[in-house]
This record gives sequence, C-alpha cells and structure tokens, in this order.
Amino acid sequence: MNILLYNPDNEITNNFMPHLWMFLLKSLTPPGHKVFLIDGNARRMSSDELVQYIRENQIGLVGIGAMTRMIRKAYRMADAVRAAGVPVVMGGPHVTEVPDEPLGRNGEPRHADAIALGEADQTWPSIVADAARGELKEIYAPLNTDGQEVKPSLDHYPVIPWDRMDLDQFNLIQHFPKMARRMLSLFGMTWQSFHLIPIESGRGCPYGCEFCTVTGFFGDSIRFRSNESVVDELLMLKALEKRQKGKIAVFFIDDNFAINPRRTKSLLREIIARGAQVPWIAQISMNLLRDEELVSLISQSGAKWIFIGLESMDPENLKSVSKGFNKPNEYQAVLERLARHNLYAITSFIFGMDGDRQGVAQRTLEAIRSWPPGLPVFGLLTPYPATPLYDRLAAAGRLTRPQHWLEFKPFAMSFTPLGLTTEQAEDEVRQAWASSYSPQAIASSIDWLGAKTFGDRLIHLLSRLGFRGIYFPQMNRRDWMNVLFQNRKPIIRLLGQALRMKLFPRPAKPRALDTPVPVEQPAFSGERASG
Repeated sequence: MNILLYNPDNEITNNFMPHLWMFLLKSLTPPGHKVFLIDGNARRMSSDELVQYIRENQIGLVGIGAMTRMIRKAYRMADAVRAAGVPVVMGGPHVTEVPDEPLGRNGEPRHADAIALGEADQTWPSIVADAARGELKEIYAPLNTDGQEVKPSLDHYPVIPWDRMDLDQFNLIQHFPKMARRMLSLFGMTWQSFHLIPIESGRGCPYGCEFCTVTGFFGDSIRFRSNESVVDELLMLKALEKRQKGKIAVFFIDDNFAINPRRTKSLLREIIARGAQVPWIAQISMNLLRDEELVSLISQSGAKWIFIGLESMDPENLKSVSKGFNKPNEYQAVLERLARHNLYAITSFIFGMDGDRQGVAQRTLEAIRSWPPGLPVFGLLTPYPATPLYDRLAAAGRLTRPQHWLEFKPFAMSFTPLGLTTEQAEDEVRQAWASSYSPQAIASSIDWLGAKTFGDRLIHLLSRLGFRGIYFPQMNRRDWMNVLFQNRKPIIRLLGQALRMKLFPRPAKPRALDTPVPVEQPAFSGERASG
C-alpha cells in the first residue's frame, strides 16, 4: 500500500523546519509499504492539487497531523481526500485535545475515518495493518489491558535514515532571492543547501504551565533516548552535510531540553567527546540556565541559540499562569551568562495576561534594550483547547471565539483580557514587533556585537532579518528587496568588512559560519500561548 503523510500549512504563516512526526512514522512503517511525505509549509498545495498527487501516486491511506493553528486547513484537505475515496487518519495535539471534532460528534461535519490519540509510536503499525485490510477502527489509542494510557519508551528509538530522505523541499537556501545569495557568497557563505533538521532527545515536561499543551499531550512522564542514539544521529547528519557540500543545523524539539540537568550534561559531554558537534537550537527554561557548567557544555557542544519562554516582566502575571519559577529579576544575568559563552537567546513574550495594562510593550522593550541582543518574539495569550487556561476562561465566560482555530488569525485575541481591550492588546504586539525589528534596532544590535567575530555579526544580522518575517510579510522578491534596502547600513558595513578580510587577510584559525538562519515562522514541538 502507498501511504501519504501530510502536514498542512495554515495558509498565513510558514514554518522553516520540517515536522519530525512524518519522518518518525515513516521509519516506524512496517515493511511492504511505500511512504510519501509532503509538508505544506515547504510545498503548499490546494485541495485539488493534493487529490491529483494522491491519484498519480495511487495512495491508499493518508495520514494528516496538525497542531491547532493548522487544523482548519487540515480539515479542508481531509475532506477533499475522503471525497476522492481515500481513507484519512488524523492525529497530533489538536485531535487528541478535541477528538469528537474530527469525528463529527459535536455537530460539525466529519473529517476523518480514524483518529490516533496521543503519541502514535505504538499504534501506527496497527493503523497501517488495519488500513491495508480495509478495516480501520475509529479510534486508536496507546492503552494497556486496564485501559490506561501508555507512554512509549524511547529506549529503542528507531533510526531515522536522514541520508536516504528526500530533503530538497526543505532547503532554506531556496528562500533567499538570487541577489541575496550573491551577497552572501561575498561573505564566504557558499553552501549549496541549508537544512534545519528536527530531532528529539527526550519527551515530556513536568511544569504544567497553564497555557501550554505539552503536558496534556506528552504528559509529565519524562523519557529520554540513550546518549548513544542521539550522538549517532548527529554524526549521521554531519556525514550527510559533508556529502551535500551544504550546511545542516539541528533543532532539538524536546519540550525542555535540559529538564534533567545531570542527564543533559552527560549527553553534551558525549557529543563533545565523539566530535558530534553541529550547530543546534533547543528550548530550555530560564531557571535551568543559572547553571554555569551546563551553559559552558551547551556552548562547547555546538549550540548557537536557545529558545527561552520568558513570557512576562511581571512576576504576578507569571504566577497567574503557573510559571512562577521564572524570575524577571534574573533575566538579565541569565542572558549575559549565555552571551559570555557566545550563545544567544530567542526570547518569547506573551501579552494579554490578566495583569497587563497599556504600555506593557514599552516596559518590556525597555528591559530588552538593556540585555545582550537576541531574537525577541511576541504573541498574544491564546487559550488552546483542553488546557487549564481554556477551561478557566470558558468557565468565566470570557472566550470571544471559543473555536478560534476554525478561523485562524495570527496575533488576534480570542478572549477578553482584564486590563486591556482586545484592540489594545493587539496594538501592544504590533508596537513590540515594529520596535524590535526596525532598521534602527537591527543596526544597534549589530553594533553591540562589534567586539565579536565577523561570523557572529553576520549570522545575527541574517537571523534578525529572517525573524522579522514572523510578523511582517517578506515572502516574495519585492518584500525581500525592501527589507534589504531598509537595512542597507549594517549590510554595507558588513560587506565592507568582508571585502577587507578578503583583500587583506590576517592569519587566523578559520571560523565556520555555522549558526542556523531562520527564514520563516519557527515551529516548536508543543503549542504555547502565541498562536
């Protein structure tokens, strides 16, 4: 049987990284079946185009996975596939949170023939076998004989053969205009390809933040792969990078990469000992980064950026969403510690919390300007279904769009804040993005890095320009040309430095430009507050 695994886009924003679930399920598919992969973020399709692809490749089963922000498109594509006579099984966080919705049990149309609840590592082979016999069940869930959910162990994690996967659709270099590529070649960046590859070293998070879906989906049972398994995968990617004459970076999609510091240090030491360093990004809670030894090992093992959910500068706000372990008075010290180790932070902030008032953006920006430059991202508090936040707001009658996911609007409120109007909250987000990614702010951040290497400054500039696209459209050539023109001053300065280095080289140990450059909207393993 031919199987298609399809991850939809949300038709508005883009992820710059493929979704791991497709590659994992392909690796877990029993022999005798051929699996095709399409990620709508890299290969956007209409429903007619998807149906045509299915017919051309004689697909007998379509698996669709989606998070909440993608579910509207997922349902529409599933409807088209089912109308063409091909069965659809749906899974992922959203389906697990509201299982009646895709099955049409809540008064809405039915969108799936079957659904897979929770982590599908163990149930996927059964789904494939049942589909091949034409005997799909409605619901698949990893349950034991007592009917209790079983979380899969990661002790025998499957080998994902990245060196045999077709990754062309995920080559980020193709997103750069030709003129930008020519400019980058002058800076010494002559890669033929650049891929950001998702891998996981563990699952689960015990914190239970009120707005987060992670604990509900993966549970608070923390599980890890063996160090050997993770390092072998990194070495495979390093070998692939060499053959491709490109660049590969890794995003550890663990919900909290350093949740067990002792284990994390052990893994990092093995990465260093076996020479498996690749540039990587991970999500790590702020409180865990107080550990100087951990931060040092993170740097030595190849890390370049750390995603940190700071959320708010107001301690009472943090307590109200069960994230009181964040201490705003420690933010600067943690970020300065990272910078001393040549690590930089992607810092996430959420507006619209109950304690927020007008001016929250300006107060947050004042703090950010006093820190080492990083990549701040801003969103609005979003109640995802089945989270404690959603239940609390629903009980209080504060939801204005109870099924906001069926009409996805980025950076739009779906409930009534207490201290702001909906319009004021949305305006605070606009102010924060506009200020943080203005040409003046970008130039200032590059100037701050004046004592750093040329590579550090170049990668920071590229990352800033890329992250700007999370909020401001820069999807076509005209958009990109406008962005480059607006930021011509730091670009010209760096170009001049590159030419001087080329014409008057100094004997020095070469430094690879090896930090990942995000191009479109980042994707994280669990859905947080900013939809």
